[in-house]
Amino acid sequence: MTTKQTEPVTTISLQKLSLASPEPQPKEPKTFTVEDAVETIGFGRFHIVLFLIMGSTGVAEAMEIMLIAVVAPVIRCEWQLENWQVALVTTMVFFGYMVFSIFFGLLADRYGRWKILFILFVWGAYFSLLTSFSPSYTWFVFLRTMVGCGVSGHSQGLIIKTEFLPTKYRGYMLPLSQVFWLAGSLLIIGLSSVVIPTFGWRWLIRIASIPGIILIMVFKFIPESARFNVSTGNTQAALATLERIARMNRSVMPEGRLVEPVMDKRGRFADLLNARYLRTTLQIWVIWLGISLAYYGVILASAELLERDLVCGSRSESEVAATIGDSEESQSPCRCHMFTPSDYHTMIISTLGEIVLNPLNILGINFLGRRLSLSITMGCTALFFLLLNICTSSAGLTGFLFMLRALVAASFNTIYIYTAEVYPTTMRALGMGTSSSLCRIGAIVAPFISQVLMSASFLGALCLFSSVSVICAISAFTLPIETKGRALQRHCGAEGDQEQTAMCITLRIPCLHLLAGFFPLAPPAARDRMLLGVADSDS
Repeated sequence: MTTKQTEPVTTISLQKLSLASPEPQPKEPKTFTVEDAVETIGFGRFHIVLFLIMGSTGVAEAMEIMLIAVVAPVIRCEWQLENWQVALVTTMVFFGYMVFSIFFGLLADRYGRWKILFILFVWGAYFSLLTSFSPSYTWFVFLRTMVGCGVSGHSQGLIIKTEFLPTKYRGYMLPLSQVFWLAGSLLIIGLSSVVIPTFGWRWLIRIASIPGIILIMVFKFIPESARFNVSTGNTQAALATLERIARMNRSVMPEGRLVEPVMDKRGRFADLLNARYLRTTLQIWVIWLGISLAYYGVILASAELLERDLVCGSRSESEVAATIGDSEESQSPCRCHMFTPSDYHTMIISTLGEIVLNPLNILGINFLGRRLSLSITMGCTALFFLLLNICTSSAGLTGFLFMLRALVAASFNTIYIYTAEVYPTTMRALGMGTSSSLCRIGAIVAPFISQVLMSASFLGALCLFSSVSVICAISAFTLPIETKGRALQRHCGAEGDQEQTAMCITLRIPCLHLLAGFFPLAPPAARDRMLLGVADSDS
């Protein structure tokens, strides 16, 4: 009887199972990130406009920085300045740059790149214009220091370009920014050769402030960084910006909804020194400091070598005697030695050296990578510093200086790009700001090596410059992250930081096992889950 009751129940159960239809699973809505949108939209007209406007910030920056070099002989004579007073002007400009680079980098990560860049351009143009009305040397130094503070924010233009460019175009477009710096340097040298003898140095400063004023008026065509907007939770503004770029480029947006996590912790100095980025940050700082020391050292050493004519056999004995006889006159606190046309020609030729290796630099960072390319250029810089000690002709010395200027400029270009790429959005501006600040320390120290130490020990100064370049080459080669072909990271711990994550886990896992030892009563499986769970959260 039991068997007869069991069979119908089994049959009914089978019928229910066979008649039951699977419930339809809801489709997950498609989503995309800013990185997906930037790569999907691709390169187009928007990026060309962005490159021209943001690249032009390099023109304004170069004109303001190089202005002191061409105005120095005139103000020395007008206000009867001593050598240290002329040098103090440059020092104070870089001091203002150094202090405010960190401050405005922090603000840019918290309140936006565009806002800080716009404010600092207004700041720089205003104080630059006021400099032309300086009634005394003290006012001139103060106002140029304020200009240095304003110029410190120009690196935000590079960050905006970096955050809008697709990955495969960053290695080609960002190095071309060097062309704008070159254009600004050549423009101020050319203008000074015409304006100073005719109208005076005050009118040169007024004319030099025009590019900054023009850029202020065209900034409205450049939007705030979409990566920054999504990090603050302003997804609608980021979406509107991306749609505008797609229309300008005649492209399409990716399907779905823009989704990005909100990052409340932005622009924190502690993030630069956490376990993930500590080694990278310290090595980047060493490289920035060393490259700036070499760059400004080359510029000042060139003037020192040419002024003292430290070339074997380049002067006759009568010329040497005449120079010695004039030494007392040269010690006068007011030496009204104005630039001649040949001096301007020499400055133009040496400045052109900065663009010579740019095509090779572009190829190097795209095919060899940022780290290896930077290591090679700094290694060659060390070699050419030592070659300056070789007894050679005047043409040979000019060739060595020309190549040094080209190599150091290429290195500067590469480290600018690497710094903008390696840090995540939440601290990219701060990372660039702190690096630029250390760069100005090198600029402040360089005169003491090129002008003071070189006078006491020529070979000693060259060996010091060469040693610093070797340290930079080693630091570049051993950087833990290669940014070639790497997507820009959104935050510290974003997907793609495998190398840094592995290092972080390696440091923390032994500590976690040690902590787990304090809980002997916990089951082994629970302790394993605890360790694995924390490790997974890091990755």
